[in-house]
Amino acid sequence: MNAPLSLPPPTPFASGGGLARFSSRLGRLNHVFLRQHLKGAREYVRIAGYFRSSIFELVDEDIDGIETVRIVCNSDLDPGDIQAAQIARDELLKERWNAAEDGVDSLLRRPRYKRLYELLKARRPDGSPRVEIRVVSRADAPFLHGKAGVIRQTDGQATAFMGSMNETREGWSSNYEIVWEDSSPEGVSWVEREFEHLWSIGKSLPDAIVEEIGRQARKRQVSVGELPEEEVPAAALVEAPIYRTGQELKPWQRAFIAMVLEHRRIYGGARLLLADEVGVGKTLSLAGAALVTALLDDGPVLILCPATLRNQWQVEMVNTLGIPSGVWLSTEKAWQGPDGNIIKAGGVHDITRCPYRIAIVSTGLIVHDAPEAQALLSTRLGMLILDEAHRARRSRGIGDPDGRPTNLLSFMQRMAERSRHVLLGTATPIQTEVSDLWDLLDVLSRGADHVLGQHASWWRRVGDATALIKGEQRVSDEGQGWGLLRNPLPPGQEDALFDYIRSDLDVGGASFFTSRSVTDLSPMTRDLLGERLDEEVAGLSFFQRHNPVARFVVLRRRKTLEDRKLLPCIAVDIWPAEGSLAHMFDGRAVRTTHEFDEAYRTVEVFTTALKQRKKGTGFMRDLLRQRICSSYAAGIATAEKLLAGRSLVEAAEDDDDARVSAQAEADLQAVVAQERTHLQAILDALRARPADPKFDAVRYFLIEKGWLDEGCIIFSQYYDTARWVGEGLSGELPTEPVAIYAGLGRSGLLFGGEWREVERDQIKMAVKEKRIRLVVATDAACEGLNLQTLGTLINIDLPWNPSRLEQRIGRIKRYGQRRDRVDMLNLVYHGTIDEKIYERLSARMRDRYDILGGLPDVLEDDWIDDIESFEARMREFIERRRKANAIDLKWESTVDPDGPGWEACEKVLARSDVIKRMSQGWTERERPAATQSQKF
Repeated sequence: MNAPLSLPPPTPFASGGGLARFSSRLGRLNHVFLRQHLKGAREYVRIAGYFRSSIFELVDEDIDGIETVRIVCNSDLDPGDIQAAQIARDELLKERWNAAEDGVDSLLRRPRYKRLYELLKARRPDGSPRVEIRVVSRADAPFLHGKAGVIRQTDGQATAFMGSMNETREGWSSNYEIVWEDSSPEGVSWVEREFEHLWSIGKSLPDAIVEEIGRQARKRQVSVGELPEEEVPAAALVEAPIYRTGQELKPWQRAFIAMVLEHRRIYGGARLLLADEVGVGKTLSLAGAALVTALLDDGPVLILCPATLRNQWQVEMVNTLGIPSGVWLSTEKAWQGPDGNIIKAGGVHDITRCPYRIAIVSTGLIVHDAPEAQALLSTRLGMLILDEAHRARRSRGIGDPDGRPTNLLSFMQRMAERSRHVLLGTATPIQTEVSDLWDLLDVLSRGADHVLGQHASWWRRVGDATALIKGEQRVSDEGQGWGLLRNPLPPGQEDALFDYIRSDLDVGGASFFTSRSVTDLSPMTRDLLGERLDEEVAGLSFFQRHNPVARFVVLRRRKTLEDRKLLPCIAVDIWPAEGSLAHMFDGRAVRTTHEFDEAYRTVEVFTTALKQRKKGTGFMRDLLRQRICSSYAAGIATAEKLLAGRSLVEAAEDDDDARVSAQAEADLQAVVAQERTHLQAILDALRARPADPKFDAVRYFLIEKGWLDEGCIIFSQYYDTARWVGEGLSGELPTEPVAIYAGLGRSGLLFGGEWREVERDQIKMAVKEKRIRLVVATDAACEGLNLQTLGTLINIDLPWNPSRLEQRIGRIKRYGQRRDRVDMLNLVYHGTIDEKIYERLSARMRDRYDILGGLPDVLEDDWIDDIESFEARMREFIERRRKANAIDLKWESTVDPDGPGWEACEKVLARSDVIKRMSQGWTERERPAATQSQKF
């Protein structure tokens, strides 16, 4: 065994240079190598290891007096991530940074964080950073612990070093370290060339990481009771998963949560309809509000949503907000926790005993008036949330314009009276059916007279109120204006006039009604009232700006957010271009075969025969046409189901299928002999030509045009089509994994033709990690699935629902997309109703920065029936949307793009405390007593 060898410290740089070698195997290195050389140095450049540990090593190096310090290090990202858009790259780097954070280390070594922050914020006299750090991909520089660098003195002499070193005195004494020092001009030049190459391809360390280092140096944990209510959201969420992964709640989402708290303070409870456009992130806005009110002990939270969205809600809250919730399983009569564990219940009434603060229940139970609905009506809630709220409406028939409340609307009306806060979420434009909007406002007003006023309120008269809000009528008469203002009386914060009225009449902030006369107002206030009634702002009259819709409906448009640089403007190139690929397309439609044309004509004959036998089959006709227009496979499966008397909606993939009534199902299952002949003819025609030209187009774009290299998601409305195209691609590409992302129990992976069932969360993670680059999805994937690692999208069929198309492109056209433009291929068969609709939509779709942003969410049946008037209807709808409205004006002003984000919050709630609070069941503690303003 070699005896310890004590080596002398390095000698000063010698002219002409030379080599010096250091190895702790041969003896204890009792000095710190770099520190001695860095004293008095002018410049220091270094190729370092992993970026997090390399940055912290700066704390131990004596670089205070050095004019220029440049460090290039490995980021553990692949080249695509490094070259991605800055937002995407910054998010990924922050995620990597926080993944290695140790809560113990950040507290015990707080001085290191403080020192590091000071180094990274230091500036030269010209304002440029004194310490610069760039990161490169793991492919460009797969560093381990080895390091190299150059130190240059003020007199110009330089030395280079290479090796591994833990730059502490303890490291030199205890670790195995090996270093070569080379002060020769050739050695210095060689290292500098290597450094400059890596520096040129590196990307700057994000400011977000620098600020996170500073926040860690200053943060402290507090309890909810120590914070003002408005500071609770930031303290609860700054260390939630969404922030730790480098993302954040967007300004408009923060603004909504702030508005919920403001309404809580002003009215005693928040009553809001969130009608943000598709792709703006309503789920996080609503979930964030639920978390905050639960932390403030306002009581249990009930979230009602379609069954297909229950798990999405639960996963979203865990993955982004880091909070648990319970999902009610109606078949098992049990609760399911976020980790999939089943919490046994004693029966129906245990739906009122959720083991978590937040409960998620399917609206299907309410629609079908299941016993659980009645059980829920015996509870009192802190917050009631209804997703897809447009489903809560009246059932109106011929001769019954007023209609009757559906079970869902009736339940919401009753449950709202027993809830402190009520939030309704919908992406359906409110212009389409005003009476439906008033049904939702009525829900908000139950137990909350400040919304529409007391029973005799003029605002409850839908026709008169909407004429005023639309500007079709004006109010200039003082008496009429007073009648509109006193019931409900708006809060003083909304306008100075309302503050003066309250002061004149001595109406407290918790009251929203007065029976006093307008003559009881002071002369000054009456004069101001007259001025306001005659005043216009942005072409809007006083009551167009001040009304229940403007007060309690929140609507942020995607186009507005893009214009204000709050959402990325990612260009969308739409394929096929007119006249391109003539061997495959006729115009913008896929060339069909004689067999398909015959099958499509027979579908028209079948639906005509059905219509003659049974009235009201228009929707079923459209459904059948859509399915055969999806793919040969879907057309064959549909005809087979009808001939076998099987339901078309079993395991329905989207909500449009669920619109089929039980009577319509019975009509189709009991097809008569002539109709069966038509169905058999459809089957015979499609089976005669199994090669589907849509598949040829998919294969061409994936392989010949290289879309597979960019990553691709293929969408269909129907599982039959999705599974068919997935299996076909797996056969064509046996070494390429093909994911099928669909409804529960139908998702999986195809590899070399072999099928394996896989959970949807596993697919999402594999796509994020780029282990899967080809996904075939039904519209079950339209919401809650982030696929910004993919750069192309193929619509194998065209949904007659423009918002669904927007949701599809929103999977890749989103924050984190590394390309500044993405590609979308739309496939429709030539000579079909799909082609006619696509022709009308395609001109609107050419606006690459606002895909379908100006179109309605649903194309009405009569628009499609009268295809010649389709374009005129479209222009009329879009023109209405162009007009200014009070909702746009009000909510645009609440979104501050330059305002402080929550990522800088230094007072934080312990994550364990947040989770503990959210894991308390509905019955574990009593709700606080209701205040005078909480009428429920």
